Amino acid sequence: MLSPSRLHIPRAPARPGEAPDFSYLQLSAAGAVPRPEITVNASEVTGLATQLVRVLDNTHQAVGAWHPHLDPAELQIGLRHMLLTRLFDERMQKTQRQGRISFYVKCTGEEAVSVAAAMALEPHDMLFPAYRNQGLQMVRGQPLVALMNQLLSNTGDMCKGRQLPVMYHSSAARLFSISGNLATQFPQAVGWAMAAAIKGEEHIAASWIGEGSSAAADFHHALLFASTYRAPVILNVVNNQWAISTFQGCAAGDSPSFAARGPGYGIPGLRVDGNDFLAVYAVTRWAAERARKGHGATLIELVTYRASAHSTSDDPARYRPRDEAERWPLGDPIERLKAHLCVLGEWSEPRHTALLEELEAQVTVAWKEACIFGTLSEGPRLDPALMFDDVYQHLPPHLAEQREQLRAARAAQGKG
Repeated sequence: MLSPSRLHIPRAPARPGEAPDFSYLQLSAAGAVPRPEITVNASEVTGLATQLVRVLDNTHQAVGAWHPHLDPAELQIGLRHMLLTRLFDERMQKTQRQGRISFYVKCTGEEAVSVAAAMALEPHDMLFPAYRNQGLQMVRGQPLVALMNQLLSNTGDMCKGRQLPVMYHSSAARLFSISGNLATQFPQAVGWAMAAAIKGEEHIAASWIGEGSSAAADFHHALLFASTYRAPVILNVVNNQWAISTFQGCAAGDSPSFAARGPGYGIPGLRVDGNDFLAVYAVTRWAAERARKGHGATLIELVTYRASAHSTSDDPARYRPRDEAERWPLGDPIERLKAHLCVLGEWSEPRHTALLEELEAQVTVAWKEACIFGTLSEGPRLDPALMFDDVYQHLPPHLAEQREQLRAARAAQGKG
């Protein structure tokens, strides 16, 4: 008699009320993973897709072949960017809870994912972020006021009130528009990189998605085109263990890893400790050099943990243990880089405290300035006629007529 088939339902290792369990993680000792040449074929480095590149050891020393040997001044800049990212996050979370902005997404615990990568790339490389890549904005010098204006949808909003909060963009800073449609940035980054190669440009593209978004078709379309045409692009999967309330196993993260999907397309796949600033920098630099020299794309899985809620609309206590973030075995990226600098004799608690106070003041000043451009409850307000701009090169007659009707109605109401 035939036995009935069974369906496998991935289960989170721990739920509310249970003890956190990270035994499923595949970890490697710091410095244990070899660093191949950039000319290597994907088939020769399949082991990198299941090992974990780590540079900082348990004593906060940098060890191994992936050690990027950055100048302490560069490390201090990285620490500054990560601290500013976290303080910005905390302030914006508070303003949302006060009803002063409508929505926000924090990246607590994931600051190194964006900051280290952005610092490893060149200023004119094109970046295609997701909505949890605030660190890219900080490294590329986006003014805090501009980011806050977008969150407020006020008269200074770069998106002119047309986008959800946190959907930033900057042509000047080479930051592509963030989209609420998940994974679209992956094929867009590949397409941009292909175009850059066709034009003979030296710049490359890089993009980030969450591990849950790897289940989208756009992920596979991007890898196929990147492999076929050897596009100069870096494709990053940020595995922060949770896609809203869905554990990473539901996206087959343990089969055997997200990075392991790269070799199937002929693309090297690397797993890296996403909370190790030096490791993220080193792996990104390796992938960037590989892309610039014409050796094609790299898929990077950044193993990290989403310490906060998915967004201000989420309550993580409903699907994971309350103390899970505290038990995360790869620690806090800011504290780890801070400790490394202290071991080097290039940082101290007084300097850290002074930097925190400086950055907190910077965030406060920026918020006050942003509010001058309008808030949710107070003007000035955006002109509704802006809805007709930037849609058509030549506005169709029926929309031009509607725009004039709107202006006439507003003039009659004394609103100009």
